[in-house]
Amino acid sequence: MLGTVQISSTAGRSHGPRESQLAALLHFKPGRGADTLCTDMDPLAPWTKRTLNTRMGDLRRALGDAPEGYPYIPRRSAIEDPYPISPNVTCHWDEFKALTEQALRDGPGEVARLEEALGMVHGRPFGSQPLPWAEPYAQEMITRIIDVAHSAAQWRMIEGPARDLAAARQAVSVGLEVDESAELLYRDWFRIEHASGNRSGLHTAISRLQQVNRSIDASAEHETQRLIHTLLDSPTEHSVRQRRSAGYSSLQRSSRETGPAASDALH
Repeated sequence: MLGTVQISSTAGRSHGPRESQLAALLHFKPGRGADTLCTDMDPLAPWTKRTLNTRMGDLRRALGDAPEGYPYIPRRSAIEDPYPISPNVTCHWDEFKALTEQALRDGPGEVARLEEALGMVHGRPFGSQPLPWAEPYAQEMITRIIDVAHSAAQWRMIEGPARDLAAARQAVSVGLEVDESAELLYRDWFRIEHASGNRSGLHTAISRLQQVNRSIDASAEHETQRLIHTLLDSPTEHSVRQRRSAGYSSLQRSSRETGPAASDALH
């Protein structure tokens, strides 16, 4: 679900997007009856019960059977029973939450777990046009992904052995893939390019935000505007380090050049 909904099954049988969406609906909203499922799958033109049963059969074949031999989509005992799905059917969202919830509490030492979770994200949750029932879940996922991407980027920018600006940039990229207007992540992106001494990269990031804001008729947040002015008016961290290094080297050369004369004076 962390992207277009797809089924990953050892059964290896073909299936269409509707079967994938139906599996997601059964997973997130278990215990629903036929009428509710038919409306959820197409609010404007609800499925007929015949269509639902056909899709359910296709989904049952696509998912196959559990190792114990029972189908992941069990058959109903009575016609009025809700449609069940095995609790053993999981999704990337479940794994994403399991990886990130404790890692966010534990802090920067667990940044690799956040990055592992971000590796499961392949676009906007539920695709670009989620069904109405899925929209609240999609928004929850987007919010969590942005939070995780922001934390991973920040943690990778901390001075020390785990500092990795390329990894920080990748985290931001994943977050912007699910919400291209998330200014929190643009501010991270600006700081990353400034820290790496990539002036052109900083201008690219600023231009990208301006373009997105124009497309949605919005203005940059005050915090974002202040950060842009601050970074454009200050030297990059990389150039500061270079100057410090050059100054230290110059001092060493000066010491070597004046060293013998100083020694002679002592004698």
